[in-house]
Amino acid sequence: MRPWRIARVAASLPLLVASAGGSVLRPTNALSWTAPGGTSGSVPWNIVVLLTLLTLLPALVLSMTPFVRLLVVFHFLRQALGTQNTPTNQTLIGLALILTFFLMQPVMSAVHDRALVPYEQGKLDAMAAIEQGTPPLRQFMLKYTREKDLALFLDLAHQPRPQHRDDLDMRVVVPAYILSELKAGFQIGAALYLPFLVVDMVVASITTSVGMLQLPPVVISTPLKILLFVMVDGWNLVVGSLMKSFS
Repeated sequence: MRPWRIARVAASLPLLVASAGGSVLRPTNALSWTAPGGTSGSVPWNIVVLLTLLTLLPALVLSMTPFVRLLVVFHFLRQALGTQNTPTNQTLIGLALILTFFLMQPVMSAVHDRALVPYEQGKLDAMAAIEQGTPPLRQFMLKYTREKDLALFLDLAHQPRPQHRDDLDMRVVVPAYILSELKAGFQIGAALYLPFLVVDMVVASITTSVGMLQLPPVVISTPLKILLFVMVDGWNLVVGSLMKSFS
């Protein structure tokens, strides 16, 4: 699937979401919109609703993708290295977005083929397109969601436990998936933190034992940690392990 098709899928999501609450809006003139049922609405309100959906779309999309886990791990890694703002937040976010695009491309391809193309061809209405496009995303999220988190939100939503996982409501799947991704990100981040913590402890013990009390241990440990990370090709190992965790 080409990148421009991915962009078209993302750009079409607000229109599908906006159509989920009612009929598909069709333009009749420059001042008003008329739905198939005969109801009309003013252009300013439609623009307000669309802009609101566009504002919320990044948060919704990123919450249903591996972006959360990737970004949490990268921030833990930076804190463990003790490099302050290097790499910058923009660099880490950009890397996480690229890896998210790489991981989500098969899912977006399935949504594009099953929902967006028939919707543009007029074979499906908005509600049918949403129903056809939801299963690939639900299956992806359920693959990495813990049963414990699903049970928590099923209980909070007062919904009976379905016989099949695919029958779960997205209202339950999405928050459960976010919790599972946060837990996975913190687990990986803690595992990354331990080797660098050992280096900090060793350096602090040596500097204290030789009486170098005026020199902060972090001044010595930070270059050592960076050198160790570069020698073992750390970025390749971290990114490779993260990507394999989604395979």
